[in-house]
Amino acid sequence: MSERTTAPLRRFEERPDGYRWQGVDRLAYKDDGAAPFRDVTRQTLFSRGDLAGELRYFEVAPGGYSTLERHRHVHAVLILRGGGTALVGEETFAVGAFDLVTVPPGTWHQFRAGTGGALGFLCMVDAKRDRPEVPDEAELARLRANPALAAFLR
Repeated sequence: MSERTTAPLRRFEERPDGYRWQGVDRLAYKDDGAAPFRDVTRQTLFSRGDLAGELRYFEVAPGGYSTLERHRHVHAVLILRGGGTALVGEETFAVGAFDLVTVPPGTWHQFRAGTGGALGFLCMVDAKRDRPEVPDEAELARLRANPALAAFLR
């Protein structure tokens, strides 16, 4: 029998500064400073040592964006609030509440909030994550050669 690592109930609270859950720390999206992003926070809602997955909530402020990156593991992303644009591979998609975005392993991805409100999403990932890979200048140039991606990438 495994030890419980989370409370059986974490109540949701909608606050002026975004979605929150009781007893869950709201953290900086990343703290390494190496990869570019703007105005993103994360909350780990569920993680247990006896399970392979972890459930996180990310919130991107209006006009903000996550890092353009890829991993060896798959992502399942469920948009909970707001709207914006998701880049998956070499396509961009308008996304809104309750859309499900699947990011296959080894696939470039990035999420951008629209200017009208925050973009909030749940993300299921491997609990033991690989280090994200960011594109080098040659890969960025290759991605920007696609006109649809050039308009998205900044």
